Amino acid sequence: MVMSEVPTDEAPDPARPPTRAPEGRRPRMIGRGWVQAAILVTLGGFFVLGFLAMRTYQAQPPIPEQVTTPDGQVLFTGDDIRQGQEAFLRNGLMQYGSIFGHGAYLGPDFTADYLHRAATAVQEQHGGAEAGHARTVEEFRTNRYDAQTGTLVWSAAQAKAFTELTTHYAELLGSPEGKQGLRPNAVTDPAEIHDLTAYFGWTAWASATDRPGKTYSYTNNWPAEPLVDNEPTGHTVTWSVLSLIFLLVGAGALFAAFGRWNFLGWHHRDHRELRFHAPSTVRLTPAQRATAWFFFVMAGLFLVQTLLGSATQHYRADLGSFFGIPLGEWLPYNLTRTWHVQLSIFWVVTSFLAIGIFLAPLIARGWEPRRQALLTRLLLGALVVVVVGSLLGELAGMRGWLGPLWSYLGNQGWEYLDLGRVWQVLLILGMVIWVAILFRGLRRRLRTEHVANLPWLFFLAALALPAFYAVGLLASPDSQFTAADFWRFIVVHLWVEDFLELFTTATVAYLFVLLGVVRERVALSVIFLDIVLYSAGGVVGTMHHLYFSGEPAEHLALGATFSALEVVPLLFLTVEAWSFLQLGARRKSASSTPFPHRWAVMFLAAVGFWNFLGAGVFGFLINLPIVSYYEIGTGLTANHAHAAMMGVYGMLAVGFAMFVLRYLIPEQRWSDRLAAVSFWSLNLGLAWMSFATLLPAGALQLYKVVDAGYADGRSLGYLQGDTNMFLEWLRLPGDVVFMVGGVLPLLWMAWLGIRHRVSRTRSPEEPPETLLFTEIVPDGHSADGGDGLDGEATASTGATVEEQPSGPVPR
Repeated sequence: MVMSEVPTDEAPDPARPPTRAPEGRRPRMIGRGWVQAAILVTLGGFFVLGFLAMRTYQAQPPIPEQVTTPDGQVLFTGDDIRQGQEAFLRNGLMQYGSIFGHGAYLGPDFTADYLHRAATAVQEQHGGAEAGHARTVEEFRTNRYDAQTGTLVWSAAQAKAFTELTTHYAELLGSPEGKQGLRPNAVTDPAEIHDLTAYFGWTAWASATDRPGKTYSYTNNWPAEPLVDNEPTGHTVTWSVLSLIFLLVGAGALFAAFGRWNFLGWHHRDHRELRFHAPSTVRLTPAQRATAWFFFVMAGLFLVQTLLGSATQHYRADLGSFFGIPLGEWLPYNLTRTWHVQLSIFWVVTSFLAIGIFLAPLIARGWEPRRQALLTRLLLGALVVVVVGSLLGELAGMRGWLGPLWSYLGNQGWEYLDLGRVWQVLLILGMVIWVAILFRGLRRRLRTEHVANLPWLFFLAALALPAFYAVGLLASPDSQFTAADFWRFIVVHLWVEDFLELFTTATVAYLFVLLGVVRERVALSVIFLDIVLYSAGGVVGTMHHLYFSGEPAEHLALGATFSALEVVPLLFLTVEAWSFLQLGARRKSASSTPFPHRWAVMFLAAVGFWNFLGAGVFGFLINLPIVSYYEIGTGLTANHAHAAMMGVYGMLAVGFAMFVLRYLIPEQRWSDRLAAVSFWSLNLGLAWMSFATLLPAGALQLYKVVDAGYADGRSLGYLQGDTNMFLEWLRLPGDVVFMVGGVLPLLWMAWLGIRHRVSRTRSPEEPPETLLFTEIVPDGHSADGGDGLDGEATASTGATVEEQPSGPVPR
């Protein structure tokens, strides 16, 4: 066998004309049709999204100037409603209960709770269930809002119910004993209680009164409440059926297309033999070595997040104490849940920032600019300041210690966007600085590449992260709930499930190219396919979160249709995963040296499993409008959230850490056993959490809602029932396995990456050298035309085949 040089560019494809490129740039390595399709589908999706944003502001429930009795007595004003929303957010009540089904799941949904209690009180005033039902329905469903004067008139019975409920919420939110999941005396100011009751009452009015000219409410008749004849609308049922049809058609069309044409191109046999370099021989740049601290911080935040998750879950098993400790006095449910949710974002983002910085020198052919490591350390310092500052600010804001600055330095209160506005802006700026660091490291390579090639796609995917996270700035505490929820879910869904997914796809694709698993053209096809498929369903599919938030029916129709299409790529990629794993096995068998990244790739394989189950199966289970109508805000939502967030992005974050730590930890200190224990413990613990507790408890809660109404299914009385308590305690073994067997070994390995970090360092002035693997080409075989790397191997290092930046292969 001899070493043979690989051409700088792939062999010409006679089936298509060569792509022209500016002088000095490598030509586009994928067909123009892919690029055009990605652009058109994405622009089309955002055009529809823009239309829906306009309709949100046009059709959201109106806030009246005043709400009066029939004789003109003012019950509350529009300012009271707005101040009630501010009190709701400032006190962290969206992380205790919910509004329009959105928020936390321990406390009541205040919309449904107020509606049920008010309807019960009104019905009793009118003579009970038999005599008063029709009149109760008429009073709640008749829209007495006058847009000209801004006045909403409530009946005398509704006014009396408002007064009674003001007393009820004062007792619930201001209980001196606590033991409701809130700290003792959480809200005691009578003016705040009045404003909060006005806010709850207004949301209940919007959920029961008919839209002008319609026979259903502003929330499409949500929640299910028989006392006011709230039941699924024709839109809810019809679009549920049609979305299933669109799913079948979309899946059939995709499988037919890929059965007819092998678009991805990894089904053929690849004859390359790879020799993997031992991690101990790979020299890292200063910035790559600096990422060791990122992964240690990531693992530390992960541990804290899981501990807070355990405390949060324990409230559902025992409201009184945490194994005898009165935890609610210092760390009430709404605070632990706020921190738990925020840290789930922080630790995953920390890993994603680190892998971007680590990959940049590999993409740049081994080159790194001066002071890149200094900027990397400064970025980590800024991230720690934002994390610690925002968490302490949320504590101070909920305690009322910040006065009028609560929304700037404390907590804005919107679920997933809880952090104060100052910390939110600083986090965005931190991601912008990260993009700047990547650009510094990639700029030489980018100058030599077509904008549709892999290096540019990696950079543009990174650029999209701060851009779309910044959309969350449009949701502020003084925004009307429906509009704020629209922009909030642009972050929760579109940023996470589309653009974080895009960066994930670009990163993993580049890893597999650098590892010699796939050709660059195949990786490009996967990325563009991801853009087309996820943009086709995911952009407009964001609306599946907003079926019942006060949006008009077109949000429900389009959200249901396009959300169903989101499942199509998950089905396809699950099927294609078998072909990909076979390809990985061939790569391993063709290697003459050990494969050093087994556990990193195992975590990536787990991502595929949880992406299908957590995001696909569990997500589609709750996305049909008719199912969402009853289940929104129940345990099935939590089941989907945990399986998708931890199963996909959490496993990815840990997989990225395993990949990098393999080069940071010396060979004699590396432990495959620890990596294996962490892998199996995290996956088994997550599966236990889902199948032992969240899924069965959610299914039982769904039945309760269908049988007795939404308010009953969300009540503390139901959650504290014997069956639910048993299921909550049943979760404990899985949580112990997850934390002790999964998180602690990861933290120890991250510490080893700092304590024994390798000292081999590449100088920025050094020319490109052998990085991760060497390709061996037998005599008589060309390195192109099916056996090469489509030009990526040499393009990555500018060297012969002996100097290729690639690496290990999956098993």
